[in-house]
Amino acid sequence: MKKLIIPALLALLVAGCSSTPDSGDGAPVEGRDGSGVATVNAGGVYAGKLPPELTDPKNILSKRSVYFDYDSFEVKPEYKDLVTAHAKFLAGRSQFKILIQGNTDDRGSREYNLALGQKRADAIKKMLTLLGAREEQVESVSLGEEKPKNEGQNETAWAENRRGDMLYNGEF
Repeated sequence: MKKLIIPALLALLVAGCSSTPDSGDGAPVEGRDGSGVATVNAGGVYAGKLPPELTDPKNILSKRSVYFDYDSFEVKPEYKDLVTAHAKFLAGRSQFKILIQGNTDDRGSREYNLALGQKRADAIKKMLTLLGAREEQVESVSLGEEKPKNEGQNETAWAENRRGDMLYNGEF
C-alpha cells in the first residue's frame, strides 16, 4: 500500500505545480503598432494610446497629482475640480481604469508612511467614486516614501512628495 501512496502523492505534487494557459484577462498591454488606435482587451479594458484630453497640458485631465498637507489625508478644496474632472471622465468611459498611488515625504517610520499613503490614495478613490466613477474602475495603493518626486530635505521637497498620483491603464 505504501508503494502506491508515494507515487500518487508525487503525481499530485507535479500536477499542482503545472501552469495553466493564459486566459488573456491579465493587465492590458499597450500595442506597439504605432497606429494610435484605441483598443480594448478581452476584459473590456482600454489598452491603447491615451486619448488627447488626458495628455493635453491645457486640459485639466492632464494633471494627475493631488497634494496634501503634512500628516493629512484630507483632499484640499483646491483639488476638488481636478478630482471631479477625472470622475466625470471615468463615469463616461467604463473601459478606463485608474490607479491612485498614495505618497508621503520621508519623515516618519516606514509603517506610518505606508499607512498614510494608503489613506491618501483611499481619500481620492472615495471622492472619485462619490462623484461618479465606478468602484471597479478605481484602485488605490500606497507607495509610502518609496517614490519621491523631489529628493531634497526641505519643506519644498517634502510638500512635492505628499501627494496622490492618478495613473490610467497603460501608464501602470
